[in-house]
Amino acid sequence: MPKKQKTKKHPLKKFIRRAKPRAPRPAAESAEKPKRTFNLLRGMHDVLPREEKYRKPLYQSALELADFFQFSRIETPIMEEAGLFIRSIGRGTDIVDKEMYVFEDRDGNKICLRPENTAAIARAYIMHGMWNMPLPTKLWYWGPMFRYDRPQAGRYRQFYQVGYETLGDGGPAVDAELILIAYNFCQDAGVPVEIHLNSIGTPEERKNYKTALVDYYRAKRGYLCDDCKARLHKNPLRLLDCKNEKCQPVKDEAPQITDWLGEESKSHFMKVLEYLDELTVPYTLRHTLVRGLDYYTRTVFEIYPSLTGEAGAQSALGGGGRYDLLVEEMGGKPTPAAGFSIGIERMVAAIRAFNEANGLRPPAPKYDLYLAQLGDSARQSALRLLNVLRKSGLKVSFNLSKNSLKSQLESANSLQVPYALIIGQKEVQDNTAVIRDMESGTQEIVDQRKIDNILKKKLGKM
Repeated sequence: MPKKQKTKKHPLKKFIRRAKPRAPRPAAESAEKPKRTFNLLRGMHDVLPREEKYRKPLYQSALELADFFQFSRIETPIMEEAGLFIRSIGRGTDIVDKEMYVFEDRDGNKICLRPENTAAIARAYIMHGMWNMPLPTKLWYWGPMFRYDRPQAGRYRQFYQVGYETLGDGGPAVDAELILIAYNFCQDAGVPVEIHLNSIGTPEERKNYKTALVDYYRAKRGYLCDDCKARLHKNPLRLLDCKNEKCQPVKDEAPQITDWLGEESKSHFMKVLEYLDELTVPYTLRHTLVRGLDYYTRTVFEIYPSLTGEAGAQSALGGGGRYDLLVEEMGGKPTPAAGFSIGIERMVAAIRAFNEANGLRPPAPKYDLYLAQLGDSARQSALRLLNVLRKSGLKVSFNLSKNSLKSQLESANSLQVPYALIIGQKEVQDNTAVIRDMESGTQEIVDQRKIDNILKKKLGKM
């Protein structure tokens, strides 16, 4: 006779059958251990709603400026090959030597979190053959950058920048257009600024200037900080970028690079200044301004808040300049280019400082009406009606968590809305709503199907 096959039992049943009940733990053991709480990494920060109310208008302004001046949005990854920034920014700069987040991934590739975005945009421009697009190629971005920097007010290790880049045009009008956009961005935010300007010429012109600069600084070596003593041999132009108070008197008396510029570079810079004079954009010529990146040529600029007192005593809000050789140095075709970026956290700090100095508050959001409801069925009807009103383009305030009509109308009063829309049990049954004029207190009953058109007419939005 054939052997009877044994049916396999589910392993979980076996486990359940053999499992022995645990003896109850003593009361002291069963008590829950206190849970560990976590803090932010040093130099990082959470963007809370109280800060986002400043950032949102900045983004809207950046978007509107980009649309008006015909810049298209580009997004590059936050991680790139480390060599991209070492090559473009340059060894001997603080960013490459001290501030980049560099690490190896699991494949052994040396990568980094992007410390800035211009080099990444140049990489994308070459990689995707964007020189075949109608020139100039005008791009803008908004996103996080990362630098291992000393945390301080308005400066974090993860920070956001908005930037605009124009590739494929070497004319001075491009420089002026970018400076105008930077100026308008700050003006739209309510922060008065002035532009600090300089020209650092071409690499050939800088070569002769560096010789004179090194000779001057060697004679002053005893007055320099340790970083500047190292820069004297590694990257002399960075001497002019030093922020150490000890070095400021030496820097102020240093030779001026404009004395070493050729006729073409001088002519280019003068035309930029003529454009700015025509635009009445306030600017200051600063012969020590070189920017902290190796890829710049000719025009360089920084944006400073023109505030008084402590409000004005802060770092540059942003800066930029021309980088005519970067694309070619990274393997692309010869492509003149220019751009700038502005730090969003620094802009928020400047807005707050300006508001505090002038006793101002950020503008409250404006709504067309307030939707109030009474009861569960009215709440359901109100939620459906909210979706209808959203599609009509009306800005509606509401609070579905409130049940009291009095408290909801108090909210409507505090928001200074012209109208309140009220839905109760009777209105749900009749498919109607009450429109209340918040100024006069008069009310009228209207059909819910006609609410959006009636409200648009009342608000003059037909």
